Amino acid sequence: MDASSVDPSANGAAASGAPRLPARETPHERLSALGLRPIGRASEYADEVHALMSKTPLFSGLLIEETRRLCGFMFVYEAPVGVTLINEGDPGDFMVLLMDGMVDVLRRNRYNFPSRIAVAHAGHALGEMSMFDGEPRFASCVTLETSRVAVLTREALMLVLHDQPRLGNKILLKLVQLLSDRLRQTSAKLVSYLETAREG
Repeated sequence: MDASSVDPSANGAAASGAPRLPARETPHERLSALGLRPIGRASEYADEVHALMSKTPLFSGLLIEETRRLCGFMFVYEAPVGVTLINEGDPGDFMVLLMDGMVDVLRRNRYNFPSRIAVAHAGHALGEMSMFDGEPRFASCVTLETSRVAVLTREALMLVLHDQPRLGNKILLKLVQLLSDRLRQTSAKLVSYLETAREG
């Protein structure tokens, strides 16, 4: 594993001294700029992360050894109250696992006013779908109290797939199952809506 690729303090600079294009801001740099404080690699919290991941559909079923390997690609941050971890409409290139604290999940309504759609607690994963597909964020996530989050970036996930292919493929399979379940739920709602419309 190339640790500098997932280290929040690394800038990805080439050692050769050759001319470079301006570096794009990384997710870790953006999170630090928002006021989040990096407090260590997630591997230092592997047992805690494993217990929380067991409640998360995307990561449930991982063995403790697999969680420890995945944690080597993640970092833990402390977030003060009122920080926007994820902003609706932004491109998604990372996800967070809420380790403790509370997060308000908000989506703008037709009047462009933020409306609460959920409150996330420890064990909730936020932003995982956008991390995989790169689509704009569906909602904003704002801390309601001081919180700790474990962050997995898309770049780090690509390293998992390269360096730990069995683990990476296991996560991707869970993602496919999640997407299939959501598609079935959406299809069922659409069928129900069409049947109601026909009867009306």
